[in-house]
Amino acid sequence: MDEVEFKRIVWRSRRGLLELDLQLERFVSDVLPTLSESELAVYEQVLMLPDWDFLEYVNGKSVCPDAPMAVMIARISAAQQ
Repeated sequence: MDEVEFKRIVWRSRRGLLELDLQLERFVSDVLPTLSESELAVYEQVLMLPDWDFLEYVNGKSVCPDAPMAVMIARISAAQQ
């Protein structure tokens, strides 16, 4: 992935909810640069989720029905610990 595409994904990681931005902050800085192309594709799908659904999944209040996205959401949650 080229630098422009990576910066685009980082920019899209900024959300409308402060709580979600805080959840994504460490993931974006520590984990995002290490993701493979296929993992980045899944992460981009996760970014398409509505903010409230995304926050509920990250906080463990709901379970994402899509298995690959659920794995990525678990990684996002784990980055906070």
